[in-house]
Amino acid sequence: MGTDSQGVHRVADVLNDHAPTDLTTMNNTVRYCIAVADQASTVQQRRGRARDPDIDARVLAVANRHLSTHGYEAMSLTAIAHEAQTTRQALYRRWPTKVSLAAATLHAAVDVGPDEATADPLADLTAELANFQRGVSRPGRLSLVGTMLQDNTAPEVLARYRAQVVAPRRGRIRAILDRAQRLGLIAPDVDLDVAVTLCTGSWYARALAEPRPPSDWPARTAALVWRAVGGTLPGAPRHSTAPSR
Repeated sequence: MGTDSQGVHRVADVLNDHAPTDLTTMNNTVRYCIAVADQASTVQQRRGRARDPDIDARVLAVANRHLSTHGYEAMSLTAIAHEAQTTRQALYRRWPTKVSLAAATLHAAVDVGPDEATADPLADLTAELANFQRGVSRPGRLSLVGTMLQDNTAPEVLARYRAQVVAPRRGRIRAILDRAQRLGLIAPDVDLDVAVTLCTGSWYARALAEPRPPSDWPARTAALVWRAVGGTLPGAPRHSTAPSR
């Protein structure tokens, strides 16, 4: 309060030292300076306002559920903002388009792979498929796959899903089979691309055919694929993987 009072007195002294004809100009100048200072203070307050990190998590959780349940075309940003207890303005500041929000939700569908490879590629394949089973069995995950297959899903969203969810999984399975091939555990001339597709594709086929695939699906599928690519199961007679002449 002392500083403000002294400032007022100094302004008054300056005004008394000037002729009346100069007072209008000086008064306008003082008012302008005060207005600029107030505006700068307001802008600084806005810039210093902390961003609520909980909004991001709430919006992404709701958006992921809406994308899985309703599909991309029916996904409503207004409904998502309402359910997430925020405003459309707050949502658009973070994700300016529906495509950007839908793409951001796909991070929840990314599964971290199992631990580092072991000396047993068949065991690694079984572990990878068990990891896939856990991920795809989570609420909304199969519905999300269906959403990605819809014709009206934005190409950018589908591309992000393939890059973040599908490609890493296929890459890990292919790496296991490649290693088995280098070790001479499976045939050197088999179509590993088809083998990779069989690994995960069989789950979706079983999910359509029956309410719930069996709990031992990972081990049974890994064993079938292993034999299909020329591998020998533990305890079975080992056959040569060299191509026939």
